[in-house]
Amino acid sequence: MWIPTEHEKYGVVIASFRGTVPYGLSLEIGDTVQILEKCDGWYRGFALKNPNIKGIFPSSYVHLKNACVKNKGQFEMVIPTEDSVITEMTSTLRDWGTMWKQLYVRNEGDLFHRLWHIMNEILDLRRQVLVGHLTHDRMKDVKRHITARLDWGNEQLGLDLVPRKEYAMVDPEDISITELYRLMEHRHRKKDTPVQASSHHLFVQMKSLMCSNLGEELEVIFSLFDSKENRPISERFFLRLNRNGLPKAPDKPERHCSLFVDLGSSELRKDIYITVHIIRIGRMGAGEKKNACSVQYRRPFGCAVLSIADLLTGETKDDLVLKVYMCNTESEWYQIHENIIKKLNARYNLTGSNAGLAVSLQLLHGDIEQIRREYSSVFSHGVSITRKLGFSDIIMPGEMRNDLYITVERGEFEKGGKSVARNVEVTMFIVDSNGQPLKDFISFGSGEPPASEYHSFVLYHNNSPRWSELLKLPIPVDKFRGSHIRFEFRHCSTKEKGEKKLFGFSFVPLMQEDGRTLPDGTHELIVHKCEENTNLQDTTRYLKLPFSKVIFLGNNNQTMKATKESFWITSFLCSTKLTQNGDMLDLLKWRTHPDKITGCLSKLKEIDGSEIVKFLQDTLDTLFGILDENSQKYGSKVFDSLVHIINLLQDSKFHHFKPVMDTYIESHFAGALAYRDLIKVLKWYVDRITEAERQEHIQEVLKAQEYIFKYIVQSRRLFSLATGGQNEEEFRCCIQELLMSVRFFLSQESKGTGALSQSQAVFLSSFPAVYSELLKLFDVREVANLVQDTLGSLPTIMHVDDSLQAIKLQCIGKTVESQLYTNPDSRYILLPVVLHHLHIHLQEQKDLIMCARILSNVFCLIKKNSSEKSVLEEIDVIVASLLDILLRTILEITSRPQASSSAMRLQFQDVTGEFVACLLSLLRQMTDRHYQQLLNSFSTKEELRDFLLQIFTVFRILIRPEMFPKDWTVMRLVANNVIITTVLYLSDALRKNFLNENFDYKIWDSYFYLAVIFINQLCLQLEMFTPSKKKKVLEKYGDMRVTMGCEIFSMWQNLGEHKLHFIPALIGPFLEVTLIPQPDLRNVMIPIFHDMMDWEQRRSGNFKQVEAKLIDKLDSLMSEGKGDETYRELFNSIIPLFGPYPSLLKKIERETWRESGVSLIATVTRLMERLLDYRDCMKIGEVDGKKIGCTVSLLNFYKTELNKEEMYIRYIHKLYDLHLKAQNFTEAAYTLLLYDELLEWSDRPLREFLTYPMQTEWQRKEHLHLTIIQNFDRGKCWENGIILCRKIAEQYESYYDYRNLSKMRMMEASLYDKIMDQQRLEPEFFRVGFYGKKFPFFLRNKEFVCRGHDYERLEAFQQRMLNEFPHAIAMQHANQPDETIFQAEAQYLQIYAVTPIPESQEVLQREGVPDNIKSFYKVNHIWKFRYDRPFHKGAKDKENEFKSLWVERTSLYLVQSLPGISRWFEVEKREVVEMSPLENAIEVLENKNQQLKTLISQCQTRQMQNINPLTMCLNGVIDAAVNGGVSRYQEAFFVKDYILSHPEDGEKIARLRELMLEQAQILEFGLAVHEKFVPQDMRPLHKKLVDQFFVMKSSFGIQEFPACIQASPVHFPNGSPRVCRNSAPASMSPDGTRVIPRRSPLSYPAVNRYSSSSLSSQASAEVSNITGQSESSDEVFNMQPSPSTSSLSSTHSASPNVTSSAPSSARASPLLSDKHKHSRENSCLSPRDRPCSAIYPTPVEPSQRMLFNHIGDGALPRSDPNLSAPEKASPARHTTSVSPSPAGRSPLKGSVQSFTPSPVEYNSPGLSSNSPVLSGSYSSGISSLSRCSTSETSGFENQANEQSVPVPVPVPVPVPVPSFSGSEEPVRKESKTPPPYSVYERTLRRPVPLPHSLSIPVTSEPPALPPKPLAARSSHLENGTRRTEPGPRPRPLPRKVSQL
Repeated sequence: MWIPTEHEKYGVVIASFRGTVPYGLSLEIGDTVQILEKCDGWYRGFALKNPNIKGIFPSSYVHLKNACVKNKGQFEMVIPTEDSVITEMTSTLRDWGTMWKQLYVRNEGDLFHRLWHIMNEILDLRRQVLVGHLTHDRMKDVKRHITARLDWGNEQLGLDLVPRKEYAMVDPEDISITELYRLMEHRHRKKDTPVQASSHHLFVQMKSLMCSNLGEELEVIFSLFDSKENRPISERFFLRLNRNGLPKAPDKPERHCSLFVDLGSSELRKDIYITVHIIRIGRMGAGEKKNACSVQYRRPFGCAVLSIADLLTGETKDDLVLKVYMCNTESEWYQIHENIIKKLNARYNLTGSNAGLAVSLQLLHGDIEQIRREYSSVFSHGVSITRKLGFSDIIMPGEMRNDLYITVERGEFEKGGKSVARNVEVTMFIVDSNGQPLKDFISFGSGEPPASEYHSFVLYHNNSPRWSELLKLPIPVDKFRGSHIRFEFRHCSTKEKGEKKLFGFSFVPLMQEDGRTLPDGTHELIVHKCEENTNLQDTTRYLKLPFSKVIFLGNNNQTMKATKESFWITSFLCSTKLTQNGDMLDLLKWRTHPDKITGCLSKLKEIDGSEIVKFLQDTLDTLFGILDENSQKYGSKVFDSLVHIINLLQDSKFHHFKPVMDTYIESHFAGALAYRDLIKVLKWYVDRITEAERQEHIQEVLKAQEYIFKYIVQSRRLFSLATGGQNEEEFRCCIQELLMSVRFFLSQESKGTGALSQSQAVFLSSFPAVYSELLKLFDVREVANLVQDTLGSLPTIMHVDDSLQAIKLQCIGKTVESQLYTNPDSRYILLPVVLHHLHIHLQEQKDLIMCARILSNVFCLIKKNSSEKSVLEEIDVIVASLLDILLRTILEITSRPQASSSAMRLQFQDVTGEFVACLLSLLRQMTDRHYQQLLNSFSTKEELRDFLLQIFTVFRILIRPEMFPKDWTVMRLVANNVIITTVLYLSDALRKNFLNENFDYKIWDSYFYLAVIFINQLCLQLEMFTPSKKKKVLEKYGDMRVTMGCEIFSMWQNLGEHKLHFIPALIGPFLEVTLIPQPDLRNVMIPIFHDMMDWEQRRSGNFKQVEAKLIDKLDSLMSEGKGDETYRELFNSIIPLFGPYPSLLKKIERETWRESGVSLIATVTRLMERLLDYRDCMKIGEVDGKKIGCTVSLLNFYKTELNKEEMYIRYIHKLYDLHLKAQNFTEAAYTLLLYDELLEWSDRPLREFLTYPMQTEWQRKEHLHLTIIQNFDRGKCWENGIILCRKIAEQYESYYDYRNLSKMRMMEASLYDKIMDQQRLEPEFFRVGFYGKKFPFFLRNKEFVCRGHDYERLEAFQQRMLNEFPHAIAMQHANQPDETIFQAEAQYLQIYAVTPIPESQEVLQREGVPDNIKSFYKVNHIWKFRYDRPFHKGAKDKENEFKSLWVERTSLYLVQSLPGISRWFEVEKREVVEMSPLENAIEVLENKNQQLKTLISQCQTRQMQNINPLTMCLNGVIDAAVNGGVSRYQEAFFVKDYILSHPEDGEKIARLRELMLEQAQILEFGLAVHEKFVPQDMRPLHKKLVDQFFVMKSSFGIQEFPACIQASPVHFPNGSPRVCRNSAPASMSPDGTRVIPRRSPLSYPAVNRYSSSSLSSQASAEVSNITGQSESSDEVFNMQPSPSTSSLSSTHSASPNVTSSAPSSARASPLLSDKHKHSRENSCLSPRDRPCSAIYPTPVEPSQRMLFNHIGDGALPRSDPNLSAPEKASPARHTTSVSPSPAGRSPLKGSVQSFTPSPVEYNSPGLSSNSPVLSGSYSSGISSLSRCSTSETSGFENQANEQSVPVPVPVPVPVPVPSFSGSEEPVRKESKTPPPYSVYERTLRRPVPLPHSLSIPVTSEPPALPPKPLAARSSHLENGTRRTEPGPRPRPLPRKVSQL
């Protein structure tokens, strides 16, 4: 039986449980579970990560943990009773775990690894805490580490800042909001601004001295030197090195490592240096022989320096090598370090041995204890401490020091009868009063134990030696008296004996007779001469002698003779026990000299502070002793001295001695009667304040009042203890009188001087410190009343001295922070006076920072849940006094302009945040009663209205994102909770007071606006939170958005007819709320729209306003990224909402209203689809086709469906910006034309809009024209630019603006020049189908034609599309997909190249028009595109596949012509026709003939600088014909069987025959021309061609053409193509090399190309010889481009085919199998594997491009017919054959590969003018398959109507000579044979609707070039039937834009 659990409530899963049993709950290891019931070893409960799923699990799988239960029962909450740090750690690590994996996915490796280390560290620390064996201090330390790491991780991952108190998380409900704010602020500050350490330490480790010739021991002395003051600032670190230059005691780190401690921040500057002096111990001269002398001397060796600034980078200088220098003359040794610092190079040089000192240096920051913790290893190994010289900046009480620093400076000695100067060594001893030397009190420096004697270093032959060696003598205090220092001077001989001879001594006593020590400073000592054997052990013999020159010169009875020799030392005492000050000694010994007391007390102020604090207790005892002795006489003096000492302790250097004084007062002070004198003198001073002229001394007294009161109180307590509380009343009266005097003096106003106000300020700053003292003697209420009276007596006038006002406020602040204020009783007494002063300051907006601090403290004491009566009363007082002024203050400071400096801005934010926290605290404390009282307190509705408006405005400010830092979610949630609670209270007041006749629009509008922005806050969007965070928020606050949404709905329903005031204004805000993906909120808000439409319908009969506003707002909100797919569905659900309310309107109204409502919702839904697509596209970083297409779709929707002109124009500009970003300049120009069309040339003023200034319509249109022209220019669409130039020129002309007209004409001329001179690339075109439901709405199941980028071929385009749609699947066939693909939940892309069909053939067919011009018309203003697919119909003839080879030709018609406002447009219509094999053959021959004619013409007119293209073309046609090429056509179509079975094709067969004969005639003429121009080395090839031609003729049955034909030139119907004068230069790139913009598929293996277009059953012999490859049909099938159509082997990748099922070779290759049809080879494979070159063309190598540059010059319009010399490719010399192909080259690797032009490709309009498209082979005049679109596009199918003139032939020939201006028709059904090459008249042309701005008004005169690109769109004749084309597209009339 299942029993509810009592104790087993919470557990952690210790083993994963799959939950396979019935009702089992699946659990993973580590999950936390809440247990509800138990039964026989099983528990029932749920995992906390998913509380909705409950189930059972074994109890053994769970480890139980202690927990406390809240709300026992159904909704109980379980909270584990573990340490809060552990709880936080666990939940944080869980959150991090998920995010950590995401870091890996996002490839943020650095953070991933750092977080991993931190997580492991936290887990280790967690284990330590859980084990529970840590000491209290260690536990604290571990928690500190844990929280620091948690905060770091949260910050790195962008999680929330956690408020903490003593390392534990704080529940914001348990503390006041002001305290919460402070905790957050503290943590934020800590995070932002690392605290600068005030104390620094230098770690030094000596490693070695690197020197080539050491051999002697060394002493190394480190110290810090201040080059600015020229003095050492630290003691010395002294260490000894052995003969190898290594430390002598390597096992004792303290001997070679030191820490220079207590460096202040001021000492980290570049003029502080580390100086290193090195002394060697050995012979006098470094080079002396070893046996010269056995005595060791200390001798200078070298010096090194380093600036401490070099260490400030923070890096450890581990292997620093310092250069060691030596002075040039030994006498300079004492200042060598200064010379090196000053860089006085002449005085020093590198040591002879070029020594280097290896050291390790590091700067450590923080106090010494912190350093000990953080660098424990340094201290545990051992390190010597080197102190600063003297006391540190802050003297600590209890610090025991008695150090005497002696610097051995210099000496002046006589020669002593020698011829050379002496080598002087000084030896120093300390001798005590008994004459015994003191042992071990001479310290050379840290790192070396103290010694008993000191030997100076010796300077060679120097009678005025200077040593400057610093020594420390740590002599105990008890040894000081009577001790002296003796210096002995010896001459060190350099002779063999090396003896040291004593010749004199000096001494100096350490203490004088009166107890004063040796004064600091330099002392000149007398050198007393003595003999070698003089015994100095008996000190009495010399102590009576004078020791100092100063004293000696004072005694006149001595002779001057003995004073020639002198010795100087400098002494400096650092002692906490001894003094050098006589006045101090006199004061302390006041009883011995009672007459000197007055003088001593007066001199106290002159004594150095450090001397006083050293003897603080003794001094205080002295003062109170004197006071007890004679209070009448000395009372005032003692009081002044006491004040001086108290104020001395205020100094930062001595403030650590305050505790010493406190201890003295508590424990040692014994002046039980002192209080009377102290009160009396203090009152006397206070009474004199108002009259006194000089206030300085009085201010000193007031400054010291805290300690004076401490003495008074302690004295009184001692008196009470002694007397049993006598004179209590008298004491109270004294205090009262004293405070009365104070109140009087405080109430006085300063009369001009300001001295009085300064005294008041001084008093106020120290007065709050007195409260705690008064509380020791008086009751809390008494003290509170005293303080209230005192503070109440302050003048409240604000114009008095500002500094006083600030001090006054500080006093109030300290009062609030004092112990007195924490007591509720005293707080209630003090609160009114505190609030009074705060109110005054806030009203004046002064000292806001201080006011905020005080208010924060006031609220910190009022806990959230304290409902005690006293707290409620306090809140009453605060609300009445401060609520209004607090609101005004927040409004005031948030509306101020932000400060410029960051510090000021920070301060500003602080003060704002504190005031906000105070307001929130106050509102949270307010109960229902408080709100009622507040609302009742307003006497008029106006006051209430103002208050509500004010508080709503403040709430709107609080909701701003910038109000709190980004990661303060905790604070924001608390604030929102307070706001929503307050709004719920205030909404009642709104309903009661401002509805019906009192309706106030402004206040209701403010309310709704607040509610909307409240709901929209980022911090309330729970969907963005992690599950754990969302759960916590919902548990604590619920979903506040839903609460506020319900409140909005309720308030809206209350409005009644007043709703009309808010329509349509509130549509936008409410719409914004509905876009939040919270179902409950949406369900509440959506009906409001229904209601709005309903009311609008009632008012105006429609809801156009609602509709307009809805659409505008929807657009702006979607652009911001709001809304989702479900929202669209939800909005759709408004439609059924119109049904369920029959009572709303009468039935008939509802019906009409319903219809328009449904229509609106449908429109909005469609708009939303587009907007959602637009938003999703815009999230992508780079501009791609999807973005542009989406924008076009939206733009068209706004224009056509919504007629929203402003939105339409906005999106025009968005699209324009996208095009510019993608560098689609032509499209950008077309886009801007849309806006230009809406404007007219008028002077109507237009308002400022987007980036346009306020201007007239004419000016804006002019600006647009110029911008568009500029973009057409950049997009090389110069013809369109010219049209606009003319238009704007007309305007300038009409206004007689000749200056601008001139510029415009020049611009127009420059565009003409560019057309002629600059090269343009012809783009490729691709058809793309987007199939499947996963595509955006604007692409779904539609097909488009896209204009490719420059140089972009099919592979690149396909890859780009797959990158744009990474989830799309590329379809591997070109067939139309079926319905399953359309409906699939996926994305399918179908891509293949198509050929553009230009409509206007006028320019293309006009003779003499340069290719530069024609190239534009081939690829611009294109509506129609085409692609061909070859297939076999019926049984395939294996002998001759051409019999059954058909071509399926698909034509695509677009909705708009390309190029346009987009790079792609949707296909509007598609038509499919089939071409029979015969038609295909005719087309192939026509194209080959045209190609030949063009080449011959170019050669004749010398346009061709290189004859190779003609040679190759002739070779290809003749060779293929001889080897069976054209004969295949004869076999297929001229046989009797075919003619009988296809009687309808008779005309076509005749046409084919004509073409074959025409080809023979052309070839003959071509050979004649070729003979004339062929170079000598090509003669054998020419001869071969002539021989083969006669073979070919005979195969046609032609014996010979009339001779005259060979002699006369061929007359081309168009005349010889003229050479444009500009064409030659235009063909050149700047470096003289031909710029070839296109790739060609000619990199296919040569064998395949030759065979593919060859119609013979075997490849030409030449090809076989050259390539050396077999030509099996399998091989051909696998490797070659399909030969079946020229379009399939087109080099032009915009060829109309994507797939080919054509045979692979001329020799009946098998059809493509099914697997190949569906393989990706057509779309995605490498070119080598692809059967269709049109899909994946392969690049031609540059040399090859150059070689075949001019093939097809005439037929293929080109911008540059001539090539310069470097581009000519010399004809290849062949060894094995006379083929024009280059010999001996590998077909794959050769730089010039064999080349096979197709006879059909030259006329393709999509071909590049620079790289002729040559597929097929030179071995045939026919391409095996139906051709690509060349017939239609090359100017032969759609030739101008007037051109059907037959060619005149001068001499009759046996066969009809066909005209050269041929045109092909796919099918001819008429019985009569039309004239050869005639063109059928085309009717019903479809006009190309250019943008309005690009059309030119019709004029009487024909326009100059370029002709208007408005040629009619031709109809297409299929199978002899004429297709009726729709008429010209109706162009929407240009609309006027009102003010845009």
